[in-house]
Amino acid sequence: MSRGSEHMQLVLTGVPDSDREELDELTRHLRERLLELDVDRVEPVRADHVPAGAKPADAIAVGALAVTLAPLALRSVLGLVQTWIENRPVRTVSITLGDDSLELEAASAADQQRLIEAFLAARTATGEDGGRGADDDSSGAPDVGPEG
Repeated sequence: MSRGSEHMQLVLTGVPDSDREELDELTRHLRERLLELDVDRVEPVRADHVPAGAKPADAIAVGALAVTLAPLALRSVLGLVQTWIENRPVRTVSITLGDDSLELEAASAADQQRLIEAFLAARTATGEDGGRGADDDSSGAPDVGPEG
């Protein structure tokens, strides 16, 4: 029996001179790329507070996506976000999955990879990953987390 789907939230923060339109376009592009992966759903996040008389587009939190995925798809989603951010006018992508969070920014690929590996290792250690290594009792963890 499968452990079921997990729910991840991605929030993009544009560079200082980004406007709402540009951030919305970037969010749509990232959504399209994520849908190419083996994920269940990728949907815009609804805003918590919508003023009376607001347009329907105002009900969407610009730059935010909700991703529903199987635990085994986590590494591929993180890898896509890591490569996607490299040549985009995005300052950060904040990723929240359960109680865990990760913030990727336009840093070196090696630094980003270390962050991703640490994030995955922490999830594996707590048994939330659902992927390889999640069922390790107390034996050494498999090839997770480079040391430098």
